[in-house]
Amino acid sequence: MSTPEVGKPVYNVKNPCIAKVKRMFNLSGPDAPKHTAHYEIDLGASGLEYTPGDSLAVQPTNDPALVDDTLAALGFSGTEIVKHPKTAAEVPIRQALIEGALITEIDNKLIKAIIEKTEGDTLLADLSVPEKKEALKEYLWGRFVVDLLLENPIAKFTPEEFMATQKKLNIRLYSISSSQKAHPTEVHLTVATVRYTSHNRARGGVASTFLAERVTPNETLIPCFVNHGKGFRLPEPHEETPIIMCGPGTGIAPFRAFLEERKATSAKGKAWLFFGEVSAKSCFFYKEEFEAYLADGTLTKFSTAWSRDQAEKIYVQHKMLENSAELWAWLEQGSIFYVCGDASRMASDVDKALHTIIEQEGGKTAEEAAAYVHAMKEAKRYRRDVY
Repeated sequence: MSTPEVGKPVYNVKNPCIAKVKRMFNLSGPDAPKHTAHYEIDLGASGLEYTPGDSLAVQPTNDPALVDDTLAALGFSGTEIVKHPKTAAEVPIRQALIEGALITEIDNKLIKAIIEKTEGDTLLADLSVPEKKEALKEYLWGRFVVDLLLENPIAKFTPEEFMATQKKLNIRLYSISSSQKAHPTEVHLTVATVRYTSHNRARGGVASTFLAERVTPNETLIPCFVNHGKGFRLPEPHEETPIIMCGPGTGIAPFRAFLEERKATSAKGKAWLFFGEVSAKSCFFYKEEFEAYLADGTLTKFSTAWSRDQAEKIYVQHKMLENSAELWAWLEQGSIFYVCGDASRMASDVDKALHTIIEQEGGKTAEEAAAYVHAMKEAKRYRRDVY
């Protein structure tokens, strides 16, 4: 393991770089089903360094309105002094909850405490038996700490007792969408704002709503540091290795960074980008940039999939299959295949399409195709950044 160069700052969770958002703008149009934005974070003279393929760890804060609702449910004024979950400093509980507690997730400690304080007279007691594990999980989905407090008003806590039932509010990781060669004192993020309604309450993802709603450009302090993604890297600029990048939605982030890097280093080797979203009209992120890369040769081929711009839904895996002969030729030329984005469905659908292409175009059995993909992984030619 290499040691940091002498004199270079080392940023981590205990010693984050304190930065500010310099500029932010919407990537999605008003008709888009969800809000996605571009954030440019000013690193100033911090000396923070990153490489395309890395992630930025961001320390968010909770929504003060949600904190106030939680305090009201507890019957606290917010001025009660408690230990900060992260620093152990004595602070008002409102500050401790805004900065340090994960009040959007429910810890088993809170469930146990409520069962104890209600003497078992709660639905939670019934759901907490081992055989009802799935039912409990289903019940907790879409509920925050405040919901359990409101549903169990007879469970009374002291400020210290309550804080002992809370998880710590930890960092969130976002794939970096810029190259430092193109932006020496900035780091860019591409973030979809998580918003939904459950149990008659509007809810949001802690970090994505922090960036979208609670950050004032050039004012709000953002503690951050780099999480190095050693396995998700470009080939050396002088290498002729072709690359295929598959990044629907915000999975486009590292590939925007890759293309900025390729442009800055005059990288050799072909590059093919697959990008998919809901609609070309409302969700064509970085359209002008990618078209410019296509025009100047930074990008060799660009395939887009718009799931709702026609009667049948078209996704990136369909575009892969549509271009199967050419994709197979690229694979046979030693191409590195990169995937970034949703792990639950997209990544598995793309993986299935990859196997299908290898079977059909390579004349292989399912077992032979699986062995081919395994060999790609072993040779670090199949790289995934999925979440």
